[in-house]
Amino acid sequence: MTSASSLFNGIVSGARRRTHPEVAARSARIAGGLQKLGVKPGDCVCILMRNDLAFIEAAYAVMTLGAYAVPVNWHFRPDEIAYILGDSGARVLIGHADLLHPLEGHIPSGVTVLSVPTPPEILATYRIDPDHLPAPKGARDLDRWLRDQPPYEGPALPQPQNMIYTSGTTGHPKGVRRNAPTPEEAAASERMRALIYGLKPNARALLPGPLYHSAPNSFGLRAGRLGGALVLMPRFDPEAFLKLVQDYRIDTIFMVPTMFVRLMKLPEEVRKSYDVSSLRHVIHAAAPCPADVKRAMIDWWGPVIHEFYGSTESGAVTFATPEDALRKPGTVGRIAPGAELRFIGDDGRELPPGEIGEIYSRIASNPDFTYHNKSGKRAEIDRGGFITSGDVGYIDADGYVFICDRKRDMVISGGVNIYPAEIEAALLAIPGVHDCAVFGIPDAEFGEALMGIVEPQPGVTLDVASIRADLGKVLAGYKVPRHIEIGGNLPREDSGKIFKRKLRDPYWHQAGRRI
Repeated sequence: MTSASSLFNGIVSGARRRTHPEVAARSARIAGGLQKLGVKPGDCVCILMRNDLAFIEAAYAVMTLGAYAVPVNWHFRPDEIAYILGDSGARVLIGHADLLHPLEGHIPSGVTVLSVPTPPEILATYRIDPDHLPAPKGARDLDRWLRDQPPYEGPALPQPQNMIYTSGTTGHPKGVRRNAPTPEEAAASERMRALIYGLKPNARALLPGPLYHSAPNSFGLRAGRLGGALVLMPRFDPEAFLKLVQDYRIDTIFMVPTMFVRLMKLPEEVRKSYDVSSLRHVIHAAAPCPADVKRAMIDWWGPVIHEFYGSTESGAVTFATPEDALRKPGTVGRIAPGAELRFIGDDGRELPPGEIGEIYSRIASNPDFTYHNKSGKRAEIDRGGFITSGDVGYIDADGYVFICDRKRDMVISGGVNIYPAEIEAALLAIPGVHDCAVFGIPDAEFGEALMGIVEPQPGVTLDVASIRADLGKVLAGYKVPRHIEIGGNLPREDSGKIFKRKLRDPYWHQAGRRI
């Protein structure tokens, strides 16, 4: 039987729905209001919200003006948010009311603040101080402000991509500011994203990842303009996710591998109780996906799971089909159309297939970018027009690319290069393991030793000896961490990436040095 949910076209968040004409009308009025506040082409407007209808509307409005929407990671501390506000030169900050309250005294003068009521689905998902629900002092309530704003009726302007600040694992985050595309660049970009994201007219898309992150942001903003449905999740919950796929007949999703792991850990009877036959194209990225997890997901959902590798700076430079994943377990695919890759050794020479090196890439048809206010930083990652995000890997004789790890995460123990991503994949395959992180800590004999922190599933008791035994069955002995701790609440971003710096730094500070 076809449900009312499966027939709805528009944007959905919790129990709230807005049709595409309603979203367009609100976006036009936000754009008109922002123009009255002085926002011009090239200016920046920061958005500090969790996934919400208002996030989509605000981003569309800013883009309409030829300005840069700047999504801000709402997990950041007030001083980190203040840095982005100041560095971007934001004219306006639009944020959920409860996220704005902690910023008192941190917002630069001259920034207009628009407060968005924190919606019911967010209140039901997160612990929020009830005193932080009204608009904070000095902020304007968005809904009341919007009543007085005329719709934007100006000319159609070139729309730049949102300016995403990198996660800032070392130093301050950097804003990736890409030029507004030429018509030719825009057409090439859309063809590429149609391939990667699988988005088609009238797609029924689900977004369980955060809109402040580059790939979910790009996916969500495109999906919301295709005439079908875009369903937002305030936070990923495995069973709630399956129910949304079933109820809204979802066909296209952007995910991260952590979500696959958590879905596979649901009881089999729960997984089988939901109809996921509508799925057509699931794309994942952002972190390594264990090959056995991907195979299990393909066995469950069918040949619909695709993968890409890239970065905020580079865009998607590889693409893997389900058939690629089964033929070459662990691959991130072949080089994507229009992309070029080079693998560079420590001595600066380009390496042949099969040899591990730092990955440099370019997509000639992409609009060029710079780091906002830090143009010199671009030169640090550039080699002859090719750029790197610090990942190391190799391409095999058949043209399939494999990522070993991030260069800065590589552990050198006794002169041997060890890539934690391989060990983490093995840990996640152990029954009862919910999450994990592997990194290097100081060691008097070997320089560095492997440390593994393992988080059990709720209600499961794990012991270090059993974990070592399981790892020893699939890894060489030198790859089994010398130190293993059972822990919890690993500092992982919504995008799936672990803040390893927060885990690693205390050990190196204690030793009087850092890596």
